[in-house]
Amino acid sequence: MERFGDELRMEREHRQVTLDTICAMTKVSVRHLEALESGRLMELPGGVFRKGILRSYVTAVGLDETSWMEKFERTLREMGGSSSPTDKDWVEFAENVRKSRGNARSGSGARWLGVAVMLMTLVMLGWSVWKYVLHGHLSL
Repeated sequence: MERFGDELRMEREHRQVTLDTICAMTKVSVRHLEALESGRLMELPGGVFRKGILRSYVTAVGLDETSWMEKFERTLREMGGSSSPTDKDWVEFAENVRKSRGNARSGSGARWLGVAVMLMTLVMLGWSVWKYVLHGHLSL
């Protein structure tokens, strides 16, 4: 458990890469990187996110992704944690998707208002053409 994290940290230090550099390259928080190196894997987000953090880390450091992912899977099994997504992971993922889509919908009200204003403008323009041009109230 801690051994996996210690090996990661030693490889990173050997290559003289700082956690801040990895954070800047991957956009993964330093808190998650520190949890990864200290072997506190259950503090990381679950499922695919946990694997994504490790993939980003090993790529930024320049390590072989395949072998480190295998070590990671073994370590998780030894810890009694599952490397596959659980129901809780999927619920959390779905909730995050719902929240992000909810934010996208908030702009739809303004969009419909714009459509209504445009339609009203077209109706008024059509009425003006019909009234003044076609009925001779305005000579061109």
